Amino acid sequence: MSPTFGFTVLRDETLDEYAARAVLARHDRTGAQVLSLSLDDANKVFGISFRTPPANSTGVPHILEHSVLCGSRKYPVKEPFVELLKGSLQTFLNAFTYPDKTCYPVASTNLRDFYNLIDVYLDAVFYPRIPRHVFLQEGWHFEWNATKELTRSGVVFNEMKGAYSSPDSVLGEFSQRLLFPDTTYGVDSGGDPKVIPTLTYEEFKAFHDTYYHPSNARAFFSGDDDPDERLRILDDYFSSFDARPVDSHVAVQVPFTAPRDKEMPYAAAPGQADRGFVTVNWLLPETADQDLVLTLEVLEHVLIGLPSSPLRKALLDSGLGEDLAGGGLETELRQMYFSVGLKGIKTGTSPEVEKLIRGTLTWLADSGLPADAVEAGVNALEFALRENNTGSFPRGLSLMLRTLTTWLHDGDPLSPLRFSGPLDRLKTRLAAGEKVLEEAIRTYLLDNPHRVTLSLVPDTELDAKRLAEERADLDAVAAGLDEKGKKAIADAQEELRRLQETPDTPEDLATIPSLALDDLPVAETPIPEDMVERAPVSLFLHPLETSGIVYCDLGFPLSGVPDHLLPLVPLFGRALLELGTDRTDAVTLTRRIAAKTGGISREALVASRVGTGPDDALAKLVLRGKATLEKAQEFLDILEELISGTDFGNKERFAQMALEAKSRLERQLAPAGHATAGSRLRARYTLAGSVGERLRGVSQLFYLRELIDRIDTDYDAVRRDLETLRDVVLTREGAIAGLTVSPDAMAITETAVSGLLNRLPAAKPAPAAWSRPEVPPAEGIAIPAQVHYVGVGMDLSKTGWTFDGANLVAARHLRMAYLWDRVRVRGGAYGAFCALDRLAGQIVFVSYRDPNTDATIDTFRQAGRYLLEANLDAEEMTRAVIGTIGDIDAHMLPDAKGHVAMVRRLVGDTPEIRAAMRGQVLSASIRQFREFGEALEAAAKDAAIVVLGPTPSLDALSVPNLSRLDVL
Repeated sequence: MSPTFGFTVLRDETLDEYAARAVLARHDRTGAQVLSLSLDDANKVFGISFRTPPANSTGVPHILEHSVLCGSRKYPVKEPFVELLKGSLQTFLNAFTYPDKTCYPVASTNLRDFYNLIDVYLDAVFYPRIPRHVFLQEGWHFEWNATKELTRSGVVFNEMKGAYSSPDSVLGEFSQRLLFPDTTYGVDSGGDPKVIPTLTYEEFKAFHDTYYHPSNARAFFSGDDDPDERLRILDDYFSSFDARPVDSHVAVQVPFTAPRDKEMPYAAAPGQADRGFVTVNWLLPETADQDLVLTLEVLEHVLIGLPSSPLRKALLDSGLGEDLAGGGLETELRQMYFSVGLKGIKTGTSPEVEKLIRGTLTWLADSGLPADAVEAGVNALEFALRENNTGSFPRGLSLMLRTLTTWLHDGDPLSPLRFSGPLDRLKTRLAAGEKVLEEAIRTYLLDNPHRVTLSLVPDTELDAKRLAEERADLDAVAAGLDEKGKKAIADAQEELRRLQETPDTPEDLATIPSLALDDLPVAETPIPEDMVERAPVSLFLHPLETSGIVYCDLGFPLSGVPDHLLPLVPLFGRALLELGTDRTDAVTLTRRIAAKTGGISREALVASRVGTGPDDALAKLVLRGKATLEKAQEFLDILEELISGTDFGNKERFAQMALEAKSRLERQLAPAGHATAGSRLRARYTLAGSVGERLRGVSQLFYLRELIDRIDTDYDAVRRDLETLRDVVLTREGAIAGLTVSPDAMAITETAVSGLLNRLPAAKPAPAAWSRPEVPPAEGIAIPAQVHYVGVGMDLSKTGWTFDGANLVAARHLRMAYLWDRVRVRGGAYGAFCALDRLAGQIVFVSYRDPNTDATIDTFRQAGRYLLEANLDAEEMTRAVIGTIGDIDAHMLPDAKGHVAMVRRLVGDTPEIRAAMRGQVLSASIRQFREFGEALEAAAKDAAIVVLGPTPSLDALSVPNLSRLDVL
């Protein structure tokens, strides 16, 4: 890095942990800082963040985060963010509102695309248009509904209504707020639905004027792009500003002198009338001390990170609740905090839970933590830090967020990334026999008076009360309006709708930077693979550079599972990992897994196969694990022990697992209602959809409730069922292994995995016939929520439709243009999606945190008509194609590449099929959009519907023959 482009380099160092060159620089004119990491990572990341401490719970930083991406000086279209999503190869494009900061990150593997994204984002944050109508759209506004009642809407307003409908979200939010009553962390940066309507446009504008300035900015780069060009790009924007003091300091909370207690209601369904929540929460020191941060991260893992962890085990063994509550250790704020408790407790038992937590911690501090638990905690954290496996989340973005934990508060941004020193010091202290973790329990938990116990008490009438209060408030507002005031609301509503419906001009759209078709790779980058058939097993070998880690997937066919045992498969898979074996008890086993591997998980893989019709499904139980090369044999030994020797005799632990699984499914209904709707819809169309719903959806919830009763009354029968599953699933016949490892280690690893497969039992279970339980064509699922999740499914396979890659382009355009505009922008929902199953021939539309029901259903049904009438110009079509290629070429880390390549082979998605599909995508035309629209319109005549929401909304639905399903 030679030219400085108006920056002064403060530090230029090597970051050994990530083989990176780290340069920290300050902009001379404004004082803005940039951290530039140069490393071998094609997935380039940029982010600009501002310290944005809110003074109240109006949600102003959250609303502003939405709004600055709705048009700017250079890019005067309504939503540059969406235009980028339509036509970019981005691997990440979003924005985050935190309690103390707002972040705007982008990522791409294409350099030109990367620079385009950066420019749009920098112009958005520093020169947004943010006119009043954008504030009304994204924040909140009044509306007169069809019955002339006054209502409120707005994207953030409805998003936060959804958040406040989830007791888990409320528990997490107020656990934090009650610990920080005197700082910015004591308010809701996302916005409290009761408080959001007090925010004015003037306050909204002032917040941007105050905090969105280079003097309050921290910019970040990571990847293999030119580090000098990074500074030049930033200087082009920063140099237009002068330095300005920005008072955005985040204060430290004054410690409590005594613990506090708080009880709050949550909106419960009738079936939850006796189930509450409780967390015990401690405020901890600042994140600046990285040795302490790492020590507490290990302590968190030791206490609650494993099924056998002593605090987790004590809580679940107590029978006081159904599942763990609390977020554990929080390290993203200026001060850390620790939160733990139970879900599903009986009303009034919060004191017992708190007493149990403190008693367990006291016993552990006095008697000492188990040595194998400590070893497991240290290994798990070290493995995660060194692997830096962030899944589909860009690695560089994970690094950025870690730097901000200190950098945001004027600390060293590199200290959270330099984990080797703190880790080595901790390991040395532990090896010397120091009671580091026990001392931490005593100092930061037991002897810490800054503690809050929060109880959520079920209130089955709370939703109705909220609706009544909101209705009364709105009626009072309406009653206080004269004719002029009523007309003003109607005029503003009409003007907002007019602006929303007015398309951007071609000239404005042309300002959005975009790639050309020539910039796209003609062929998909192949994933190295070799398939080895050694009947009756198959090996899928993927030689990829993995930095010394072995990734192994073991798959076992479910085809021999009797129909009545199929819903037991998810818990059976979990039991393999958590119940212990005939050689090792459960506690020792789970700690051994954590100490010797990077983790082992299980997945029920269910999918349709190419060309086999709706009544065929790929279904396998997959055990997925990883370990360093040095510990690969120990890892495989553990897998073999799990497969051959799991002891299903632990009734109490299996009952806990069933309760946890049930509780988690119940808790997912409100925050993830769109997933439930999609699952119920897919169950109507294919065997794969039906099996998936039985394993993960509402049907699984009903099964678990019955299973819990069976465990209590006849566990011997349940145990026999589990042993039957072992006999018909964990066999050599049809077993597969997916192996992803560096090329030079493939041969020896393949030999070891082959040996494991060859030692499997040789049973050949007969294929079982699976039923497809009938699902009604229209279904309403009542949940305690202030918003809705609306789903519509269409079976294209019955219309004579055949798949063409251009359909993916059309479906993506529907999602990014039609649904975004009609359901989100005009309708006020937080999100709307559609997913085309190209193998099975169905499309599913869902909305997320949606204030509407019938209107959204109608919008989904009219998708085909939209495509028939759409008149896309060449530029819009090009953007749709580019975005689709970006989806197809999603950036993947080595383990994901190996897994995806294996699954493609299993379902018959061959390189030839994918090459043909890619060619069809690249040549997509408006004619094919119209043909797809015809198929959608035909399928819409027999569309299936699922709506999750409050009972009054379901009762008001204008959907004939609606079946009601009460799940809570």
